[in-house]
Amino acid sequence: MGIAQDLALIDGLVRSLIAYRHIRPDMKRTVADDLEETIDKHRGNVAIRFEGAEWTYAQLEARANRYANWAAAQGVKQGERVALLMSNRPDYIACWFGLSKLGIVSALINTNLIGGPLAHCINIAEARHVITSGDLADHALQVRDQTAQPRVWTLDGAHQGAEDLETALAGVSDARPARSVREGVKPNDSALLVYTSGTTGAPKAARMTQIRTLGMLRAFIGGGHATARDRVYLTLPLYHATGGLTGVGFALESGGVLLLRNKFSASHFWEDAVAERATVFFYIGELGRYLLNAPPHDLETKHQLRLGVGNGMRPEVWQRFVDRFKIPRLLEFYGSTEGNVNILNFDGKVGAIGRVPSWLRWRFSIRLIKYDVDADTPVRSADGLCVESDIDEPGEAIGEIKPDDPRYQFQGYTGDPKQTEKKILRNVFSQGDAWFRTGDLLRKDKDGYFYFVDRIGDTYRWKGENVSTNEVGDVISTTPGITEANVYGVRVEGQDGRAGMAAITPGEGFDLAKLWKTVHTELPSYARPVFLRIQPSIETTGTFKYRKVDLVADGFDPSKSPGVLYFDDASVGGYAPLTPAIYQDIQSGNRRI
Repeated sequence: MGIAQDLALIDGLVRSLIAYRHIRPDMKRTVADDLEETIDKHRGNVAIRFEGAEWTYAQLEARANRYANWAAAQGVKQGERVALLMSNRPDYIACWFGLSKLGIVSALINTNLIGGPLAHCINIAEARHVITSGDLADHALQVRDQTAQPRVWTLDGAHQGAEDLETALAGVSDARPARSVREGVKPNDSALLVYTSGTTGAPKAARMTQIRTLGMLRAFIGGGHATARDRVYLTLPLYHATGGLTGVGFALESGGVLLLRNKFSASHFWEDAVAERATVFFYIGELGRYLLNAPPHDLETKHQLRLGVGNGMRPEVWQRFVDRFKIPRLLEFYGSTEGNVNILNFDGKVGAIGRVPSWLRWRFSIRLIKYDVDADTPVRSADGLCVESDIDEPGEAIGEIKPDDPRYQFQGYTGDPKQTEKKILRNVFSQGDAWFRTGDLLRKDKDGYFYFVDRIGDTYRWKGENVSTNEVGDVISTTPGITEANVYGVRVEGQDGRAGMAAITPGEGFDLAKLWKTVHTELPSYARPVFLRIQPSIETTGTFKYRKVDLVADGFDPSKSPGVLYFDDASVGGYAPLTPAIYQDIQSGNRRI
């Protein structure tokens, strides 16, 4: 390992510590204090550009002040929660910022939710008020009978059944509330509720404390060398931490410009980035793959982007992405909204999600422990304690919980102590210790670089071997004509483990025979998808993570799938249509797979 990598790591850590210098367990500073201080330094500068309009820092705060004064007029008290169901727009930031000035907690709800899941999120927040944009007001109104009948307020003009928020805001002052109104707000008091993606079930509301929210806002300012000259292009949803906190904070905490968009668009990404003179962009999940799958664009290398910040850039995408689009640097990180395991890849090693060399091990809480995928449980030795994974051996990533250290706390989920306890692993390396469970399998190489392997729930066992859905998906995605591939395991009657299945979105040039050849050439027999499901698009969460719950439930039953199904038919040497009769033969054991 060269000295350059060590120097990059040291530089990134020192810069991060400087950015965090005000964040301490005994701090008097709140999120509102921090943002107000930045605004006072840059009042006349442009803070946000959105759909051709500009908001200065002063205008952003004036709008936030109206939200604060509106909430005071409604009698919302410090510590109470207001649900925010709003599409990406400057008002989103102004709203939760303004409410934070009174110590009010904003519950940031996924805008894709409707019906029962939406009602669930409102209910666990115990919100008496729901603030929406006009395009989402109906969703909130339709679930009122499933909730405690909160008052629904909407922007964009009057909406039947909802109260006109725009008129209400116009009727209150835009003056900054006195600092005394949030007197008593402590570092471990809630600032926000941020919901998990819901890839494996109902969303959980992670409690974001003041100190944790401040840390998120400043997370990449140091490592990303943020300055007031940066123009940060953000297409990610504001209801999740990567876009709504780390992306927003990168721009606004450094005095830069936030180039906010309603949503990601592969077809408009480059012309937009070039026109806006963006210098930094934030990514997550499959954004890189979406851009690579798009046709070449005349402007895709004519941008001024110096840095991409995010997570989930898969190794087989990473190098092609930076080479094709001429991106100088990616700052890949690993972490979760609620967790205490956070690492960064400061030197840009392709595929790595972070690095903790042996000489820095004492400074980080992350450890990898051996995990029995078949039994779905950590491996424990004869003394009942867990066992650390070997070099290059996948293991579950865990982080030691230290209640007195804000870096290593785990605040859990609001309204669901059972879900909180599920994320805690006890008696790990000594009796009585407690560690946060990430639910992710990672591996670490001899130089201390960490690599993502899979979600534990996405790793399955077939023919006596463990199969990583991400690794299989990466191979499938190299086949021409594959737009997206979502891999998972399905139960087969009379068989141990789960057989591999892939939900595929085909594109131009898709050839089923070529796909069969690819998986039979590149994958061992146990890892090859036995079943295929062809569908026009793959359902994702708002952060581009694939949803697998419904796919796993449908299995390979043709009667439950609206798409065309295939199975690996050894008799023809390729994928053949899976008919109801063949399905019954497989389930009865009359046909081997």
